[in-house]
Amino acid sequence: MAMINDMMGSGMMWGMGLAGIIGAIVIVLVIAALIRYLFFR
Repeated sequence: MAMINDMMGSGMMWGMGLAGIIGAIVIVLVIAALIRYLFFR
């Protein structure tokens, strides 16, 4: 049981980390798009 629980915990951590990385990339892309829109029109 403890092993299953540990697997779930590490899986959750991986999911959180992956979501954080994807979220950071999306935020950077949005900021870059806004900067380009504001300064290059």
